[in-house]
Amino acid sequence: MANQIIFTPEAPAPIGPYSQAVLAGNTLYVSGQIPLDADSGELIHENITEETHAVMKNLEAVLRAAGFSFADVVKCTIFIKSMDDFATINEAYGQYFKSNPPARETVEVSKLPKNVNVEISCIAVK
Repeated sequence: MANQIIFTPEAPAPIGPYSQAVLAGNTLYVSGQIPLDADSGELIHENITEETHAVMKNLEAVLRAAGFSFADVVKCTIFIKSMDDFATINEAYGQYFKSNPPARETVEVSKLPKNVNVEISCIAVK
């Protein structure tokens, strides 16, 4: 079975040689999303809470374009510039997974694309 490339204009266009997501069989691999507004291309950087919500909304748009939802997510990876933001990011992120949250790791990194503070990727299965 061939892999299907997923693209939606409701999430930011890739800023490099990658796809927003790839559907391989019944598994969707969603590339890391950052807090970019899909319409304007502008960064959302008012505060870490707003950044996290913007990232989650971008993930949701890509999931939806492939016929998936947060209920299908089995794994997330969160990259953050500062572990000092962990609790705030966790609180915003948790609003999207009310029950049966996916497996996850959170990693502090020195720098992220466009110098954002948070990037999240996920894997979803139907």
